[in-house]
Amino acid sequence: MPDFSGLPLVIEPQDLHDRLDAANLIIVDLTSEARYAQGHVPGARFVDPKRTQLGLPPAPGLLPTQAALEKLFSEVGHNPDAVYVVYDDEGGGWAGRFIWLLDVIGHKAYHYVDGGIHAWIADGLRQSTEVPTPKNAPVTLILHDEPTATREYLQSRLGAADLAIWDARSPAEYSGEKVLAAKGGHIPGAKNFEWTAGMDKARSLRIRTDMAQILEDLGITPDKEVITHCQTHHRSGFTYLVAKALGYPRVKGYAGSWGEWGNHPDTPVELPAKH
Repeated sequence: MPDFSGLPLVIEPQDLHDRLDAANLIIVDLTSEARYAQGHVPGARFVDPKRTQLGLPPAPGLLPTQAALEKLFSEVGHNPDAVYVVYDDEGGGWAGRFIWLLDVIGHKAYHYVDGGIHAWIADGLRQSTEVPTPKNAPVTLILHDEPTATREYLQSRLGAADLAIWDARSPAEYSGEKVLAAKGGHIPGAKNFEWTAGMDKARSLRIRTDMAQILEDLGITPDKEVITHCQTHHRSGFTYLVAKALGYPRVKGYAGSWGEWGNHPDTPVELPAKH
């Protein structure tokens, strides 16, 4: 029975298809209830993407409570030997956020199906409508701080030579033209590369093969600590995933994201210079 050892973080649909019977495999579907009911990877367990977030204003993207996380991971059957394979239907935002959650709980065995359910279908692979029974064995988690940048941490690092802030929002949000908080604009020094621009629409939303070069050109390089964010750390789930997949050693998600930063009275904001 083939296992997942030796495979990279980002795998092809066929890689998963060949290993559907692997021991300790937990497949997590982060699409929508309707999409999941229509057909999903055989054996996949649906997780409502909203359950990966705290969901409270002004910063809904913060980590859920420990109790909520333990309930979620109990339902999917979490155990120390599990190999997670995650996918969504939007090119990797929610799936990437789930990978960030796995980092937060200190679980290292995981993969992302490149292109998600779109690539699975495009490759002609079988879907199922069967719903696996929730496991519900009690789970106790230890939460780790390293994968997450708090507002205080990010503020203390502003201007550091070895820091790269990757803003995954739209150019209009970044420039302050579109304002979704008390303040518009961006975190000083942040580089903007919108998450969907990193997906290859001709290849079923797989991650673009030239992402390493794009990031190099932006100055988001592997020698730096990369902190990525959007409005709620959903879109930046994708950018977190991309940086991890490229082997960047220091990657953090700013879970508070612009929802927190743009609504906080003491955060500095940068706007483009007026010409």
